Amino acid sequence: MTLAETTSRPLATNRHRGPLPGTPLRARWLGRVPYAEALDLQQQLFAGTDDHLLLLEHPPVYTMGVRAKAQHLLIDPTDIGAELHQANRGGDVTFHGPGQLVGYPIMNVPGRRGGGMADTVSYVTSVEQVVINTLADLGLEATRLHKEPGVWLDADADNPRKIAAIGVRLSRGRSMHGFALNVNVDMDWFKHMVPCGITDKGVTSLQQEGIDASMEEVADLVVKHAADLLSRDGSIDRQDVAWRHSSLDLSAFSRGEGPGEAIKPERSLSPAASGSVAAQDPTTGKDQMAKQDPAAGVPVRLRGRLADAGVSGGLDLSSRKPEWMRVKLKTDASYRRLQKTSRELNLTTVCEEAGCPNIFECWNEGTATFMLLGERCTRACGFCLVDTNKPGAVDLEEPQRIADAVLELGLDFVVLTMVARDDLDDGGAQIVADTIAAIRDSSPDSGIEVLISDLRGNTDSLRVVLEAKPDVLNHNTETVPRLQRAVRPSASYARSLTVLSRSKQAGMTTKSGLIVGMGERFDEVVATMTDLAAIGVDIVTIGQYLRPTTHHLPVARWWTPEEFAELKQIGEGELGLGHVESSPLTRSSHHAGQAAAAVRSE
Repeated sequence: MTLAETTSRPLATNRHRGPLPGTPLRARWLGRVPYAEALDLQQQLFAGTDDHLLLLEHPPVYTMGVRAKAQHLLIDPTDIGAELHQANRGGDVTFHGPGQLVGYPIMNVPGRRGGGMADTVSYVTSVEQVVINTLADLGLEATRLHKEPGVWLDADADNPRKIAAIGVRLSRGRSMHGFALNVNVDMDWFKHMVPCGITDKGVTSLQQEGIDASMEEVADLVVKHAADLLSRDGSIDRQDVAWRHSSLDLSAFSRGEGPGEAIKPERSLSPAASGSVAAQDPTTGKDQMAKQDPAAGVPVRLRGRLADAGVSGGLDLSSRKPEWMRVKLKTDASYRRLQKTSRELNLTTVCEEAGCPNIFECWNEGTATFMLLGERCTRACGFCLVDTNKPGAVDLEEPQRIADAVLELGLDFVVLTMVARDDLDDGGAQIVADTIAAIRDSSPDSGIEVLISDLRGNTDSLRVVLEAKPDVLNHNTETVPRLQRAVRPSASYARSLTVLSRSKQAGMTTKSGLIVGMGERFDEVVATMTDLAAIGVDIVTIGQYLRPTTHHLPVARWWTPEEFAELKQIGEGELGLGHVESSPLTRSSHHAGQAAAAVRSE
């Protein structure tokens, strides 16, 4: 069941007005994704107009199609460590698990010749043929079996074996669900069910048939044949998350070994140096740092993740910031007042904790981003300065103190962010909701944006936040799929898209942010923006990465103001995003009130 269904709201229609000319099939390898998250992401993409092919694995799960018979599931899945879900597709009971390549084509399906309803038979045949052609490249002759769904081996012999299940849903000329191809899955899982309701025929896998092929190799072949058979014009936009990802894949920073050495030494106290964030020698005006290898201080594990993603080198530690990255220090009365208030009320601002370069501008304007649930995060991303020591107890009085600060400062728009609190059952959702409620009580005219963690994908926790009705629900994607493992190893690209999809389905104005300068390409950033537009995200922020310490990711390069301007034009002009805030110094909360107002006025 999707979050939209549980909150009795219809699926939100995506902003994107229609496919661009020559729109490719957007193929995404997403790694291992829980079934419920993949389903809600499918639902939101299904409400759009672009063509997508999601490729992934699921943790062990049994799914029941609309015609499934309860007796075809022989055990309670929870007894063997699996989940059970109802699926709005055709077919009977199906198993998904590690070692099985699942493909979800979500696309426009042509009508029958002469127009009319989508040609279901032709579409299903095409999906089957993608699998059949993939198997042929691997040396297996597969075919269809009369009146039995799926892709089969030895269909005309005495021992027909199903190697891929097919189950789709077609509605309003759009498709969802798809196929599941057994690569090297543990076949014991199939003993606890009657696969697809077929009692007299077996199930097999590539491995069981003697084919030694990796998941990546099989996915590559599937994408190749999907380009031929499913893409409108034969073109593919391919983006993959990492093909190897361990739960222990953490840097020294992530393991709580501290932040390393600060990149910027103490600023000179001379008037010339005090006007810039960059540390300078007071006599030469040059940065006070000897030339150093960009990999200096970067933990070996983090360097390995970067290398796996194809990123090497970067700017040396003494690389001088371009002029457009230099921020003038200016602390007027508004800045000092906000600083004083936050100290007196024992509040944490992400402006200070994350070393935001816009702190002077925002605080002088009387706006700030308050960070909930303390100043210690249970995760440690490769770009973030927030402390990763063990977090303290939840402060139940924090929501009221923040509400008092908002009232005292007269803020028109408030941004509430949070550290990730995986140590809490609800991920901290209730404190976020309580803070929204407290601000609504004392400052009902103030706009509120919340920038939340992924809450571990928990729908109940997310619902707690959504039911508090913030004006904007923000969750950052942070980077492109290829760099997710290096940039934020404890998070997931698919989960981030799902959090945003569920929020959009609940009627929220949604927002997400990207950081550039960590090794991504321009086209990858555009592809990520395309994914955000496809699920109906309203606001996107894009800014330059600044390396906070030697234990963090190196800066790969400085993106130019012209590139940021081009990304804004593409996002708003071509992709249909409501507002794109894109500049070297943009951060997720920068100009948050103006961006929300711009979207509301459309």
